[in-house]
Amino acid sequence: MLDFLVTTALKLVLLAPPILMALTVHEAAHAWVASRCGDQTARFAGRISLNPLRHLDPAGTLVFFVTAWFGSGIGWAKPVPVDWRNLGNPRRDLALISASGPVVNLACAVILALVLNLLIRLGAFSGAGLFMFYLGQLFVFGVQVNTILAFFNLLPLPPLDGSGIVTGLLPPRAAASYHAFSRYGFAILLALIFLPQVVHGFPDVIAWLVITPARALMAWLLPML
Repeated sequence: MLDFLVTTALKLVLLAPPILMALTVHEAAHAWVASRCGDQTARFAGRISLNPLRHLDPAGTLVFFVTAWFGSGIGWAKPVPVDWRNLGNPRRDLALISASGPVVNLACAVILALVLNLLIRLGAFSGAGLFMFYLGQLFVFGVQVNTILAFFNLLPLPPLDGSGIVTGLLPPRAAASYHAFSRYGFAILLALIFLPQVVHGFPDVIAWLVITPARALMAWLLPML
């Protein structure tokens, strides 16, 4: 029992920095791009910040830790406020703002993987002690969390970023119809996350569209694992 508690505490400690970093840079990217596109709502709300406390949603962060524990890492932070009336080209700018979060997460995953691969090539982990072992685990978790968060948010389902990208690409009338669907998005999202775990035979869409491609990318970024 003691060993289990120690292992659990250690894993939570290792998961916390990558999760907080991934969520923070994701939301800060949304806020920064919105500011560049002309809307200062997020800037005035203090969301162009690398302080995790400005971005965390308690429920979304809890879900992130629970799912990350089981190897996926799916969750959400507080949405960045955007007033489309302040944007120069609302449809294009909303798509750019939506895409910025997943793009930054993918960039973080690539950078972390490059640094880890470089450290391995330099022999930093050869015969290293526990500190270097856990440092390596932090890098691996960082790549995992950022990659899965990026793919998850690209799902074209409100309120995820993929829905904002789709809205920006659709013709105005189709975009309006698609936007009306947003009222059901969160309920559908929760169903897709949890029903495959409790209902036998329920299709695991998240695994098909998020976990599988994310793991394929991670296998390419971290071929030594």
